[in-house]
Amino acid sequence: MRGLTRDRLWSIAVLLPSVLLLGVFVYGFIARTVYVSLTDWGNDPAQAMAANPVIHWVGLANYGELFSGFLQGRFRQELVSTIFFTLFFILGCLGLGLGLAMILDRNPKGEGLWRTIFLFPMSLSFIVTGTIWRWMLQPQGGVNQLPAALGGQPSTFGWLSSTDAIWKFDWNKLPLITATVVGLVLVWIAFRALRAAQRTRALVAGLCALMLLGWALLVAPNLKLMAAPELHGFNLALIGIIIAAVWQMSGYTMALYLAGLRGIPEDIREAARVDGASDAQMYRRVIFPLLAPITLSAMIILGHISLKIFDLVYAMSGPDNTFTSVPALNMYLTSFRQNQFALGAAIGTILLLLVAFVIVPYLASSFRSEEGHA
Repeated sequence: MRGLTRDRLWSIAVLLPSVLLLGVFVYGFIARTVYVSLTDWGNDPAQAMAANPVIHWVGLANYGELFSGFLQGRFRQELVSTIFFTLFFILGCLGLGLGLAMILDRNPKGEGLWRTIFLFPMSLSFIVTGTIWRWMLQPQGGVNQLPAALGGQPSTFGWLSSTDAIWKFDWNKLPLITATVVGLVLVWIAFRALRAAQRTRALVAGLCALMLLGWALLVAPNLKLMAAPELHGFNLALIGIIIAAVWQMSGYTMALYLAGLRGIPEDIREAARVDGASDAQMYRRVIFPLLAPITLSAMIILGHISLKIFDLVYAMSGPDNTFTSVPALNMYLTSFRQNQFALGAAIGTILLLLVAFVIVPYLASSFRSEEGHA
C-alpha cells in the first residue's frame, strides 16, 4: 500500500465513477448486444414482447441469415451502399476541404467571412441538413430547376428516387473480392515495410498476402453464398445524400487542413522556392507530405461518421426507401418496427466491427507514436 499516496487515492476516487459508468453503459451494453445477436429473440412474434421471453441460443445463425438468407437482400445492398457512400464521402470532403483551405491560406480579402461561411454547415445537425437538401432535390426543387434558370431544360434526374444502379457485381463474388483487396493492401504494406528496412514486418505481411491471394485464386471462385446470382451495385439515389453529407462536413476538413497549412513554417516554403520548386512541386513534394497526418485523422473521423450514418438518410429519403437505406437504419427498423431484436443486434454488431476496423488501427498507431516520443 506504500504506492497509494493521497494524490493517487484522490485520482482513483475521481475516476472510479466514470470507469464504472463506462463499463456498465458502454461495454456492458455492447456485450449484451453481442449476446442477443447469438439468440433467437424476436424470431417468434409471440415471444418478442413477452415479459419473460423464452430465448434460445442459435450461435451465428443470425449472421448467416444476414449474409446468405433469402429475405436479407436489403441488408446486403445496404452494406454495399455503405462502402460506396464512405468512399465518395471521404474523397469529397477531403478534396473540397483541401481546396478551400488552400484558397484561404492565400489570405484572400474577407477571409474571416469566407471561413465562417464554409464552417457554417458543420453547425447544423444532419436532420436539418437532410430536410434542407430534401427540399432542394425534389423533382421541382432548386437543383433540378437550375438549368432552366440558365436557359436550358429542367433536369428530370430522381436524386432521391432513382432506382438505377451502376458498378454491379454478384454477391457470390464477395469472398473473392474481399480476399483480393485485403491481399493487395498487404502487398502494399509489405513493400512499404521493405523500403523502410522493416524486414520482419515485410515478411509477415508478404506471407499473409501470399496466402490470401492464393486462397482467392484457388478456393474463393468455387464458394457460393447464394444459390442464385444476386447483383448489387451503387444506387444513383445515393448521389444526393452524398452531396448533402459532403456539403456539411467539408468545412470540418477545411478547418483541419487550414490549421495544418498555417502550421508549416514559412522557412520551409522559402527553401523550396530557393531550390527552384514551382508552386505545384512545392505542394506535391513538401506541403502535402506534411499534411499526411491530418489527412489520416480526417479519414478516420469521416469514415466513422459514414459507417454509422442514420439521421441524414432518414431525413432525406425516409425509412422505407430501400435504394438509399443504410445498415443503421435497417437496424432501427428491424429492432423497433419488426421486433426482431436478435437480428437487429446482429446488424449492430456488424456495424461495431466495421467501426472498430477503422478506429482500432488508428488508435494503435497513435499509442505507438506516443510511446516513441515518451
